[in-house]
Amino acid sequence: MLRYFTVLTLLGFCGMATADESWTQWRGESQNGIVAGSDFPISWSNEKGISWQSKLPGKGGSTPVHKAGKIFVTAGVDEINHLMAIDAADGSIAWDVEVGKERVSEHGKNHRKGSGSNPSAVIDGEKVFAYYRSGDLIATSLDGKVLWQTNLQDRYGEDTLWWNLGTSPIPTDKSLVIAVMQSDFSYLVGLDKESGKEIWKIDRNLDAPKESAQSYTTPVSMTVDGKAILAVLGADHLTLHDAETGKELAQLGGFNPGGEQFYRSIASPVAEGNIVVCPYARGGTLTGVDAKKLLAGEGKDAIAWFRDDLGTDVPSPAARDGKIYLLRDKDGLACLDAASGKTEWTTELPRSRLSFTASPLVSDTHLYATREDGTTFVISLENHEVVATNEAGSGEPFTVASLVPLNGDLLQRTPDQIVRIKGEK
Repeated sequence: MLRYFTVLTLLGFCGMATADESWTQWRGESQNGIVAGSDFPISWSNEKGISWQSKLPGKGGSTPVHKAGKIFVTAGVDEINHLMAIDAADGSIAWDVEVGKERVSEHGKNHRKGSGSNPSAVIDGEKVFAYYRSGDLIATSLDGKVLWQTNLQDRYGEDTLWWNLGTSPIPTDKSLVIAVMQSDFSYLVGLDKESGKEIWKIDRNLDAPKESAQSYTTPVSMTVDGKAILAVLGADHLTLHDAETGKELAQLGGFNPGGEQFYRSIASPVAEGNIVVCPYARGGTLTGVDAKKLLAGEGKDAIAWFRDDLGTDVPSPAARDGKIYLLRDKDGLACLDAASGKTEWTTELPRSRLSFTASPLVSDTHLYATREDGTTFVISLENHEVVATNEAGSGEPFTVASLVPLNGDLLQRTPDQIVRIKGEK
């Protein structure tokens, strides 16, 4: 029997994830949007293939993360930020924590697709970290005990983004890293995961005009010649940083040669081997950069390939086995060779007034693409055809959270629900 839960109270790095492992970051442990295995749902609807649907209070666009039978999401309820844990078995609320008051600076606005709770939580060991547009940052245990809390805007200066924050924190071996890329006072900061105290802070104020200085991307962890690196895209530049100290090791500009004032960056980069794939120009360009060559000081010669005939503005690419999977905002899918940037195949998806905001999930056999109305298209990686079109939730816009694997099932967060999908496999 389908079960619905209405919540009446306020919400108080390496390797590929498998079907039974945790999903600890927005794009998974590898940050590539991939999961090993093929035994995942193919077909479902509100009438069949649903384990549970749990109605959530408040508003938030964060993609769920999970570990040890608990699913973690953020939301804003009555102008208060919340971090909550959901029981993966039945969708009930296990615990909730108030984090701080929502706020928007005088520079910013709330986008119709956004919220103050867009960044995804991240799990590192036995800790959960959550970050909000208000600047609030909290660390809890898996059972909801608050370990520490701080506010980056109180510490380092006011948010000057024009729209809702989208950057998720990422853990390294020694710190929790957050990128703040805005019109003024941009920086990367590494905080001690045990205390929240600053370990390092690096200014990242680059020569980008107006809104082009603003970025909603999440840094990507990668290893080059055995060294842990952070790749950061935004403000018309790709920068590479030492993951331990934050020190900038290399910089590549030129993503905005015309000096366009409104090239804010939303889609995050993805790394496949030494290649960092950089979506830019509001979906107008895609650039593959060899991080090893860039670290060696080769500058623009580190560009492995460049495309100005396809790209993505909002959904971040997925990558696996030397392939890049690009979900375009309106125009369907493209699979590229990561080394050369050449198109291997494309698939058209049904046209709609709604776009794709969520990033794709790729298993061994299928790619999942979720549209803003919650409709998910399942595409075969063998024949590149749409094999199923699935609807779940209310169908109301805007679903922006990405689909997440959970023990052979799938999790989907719609604007007002979280749904566990068992489907037909």
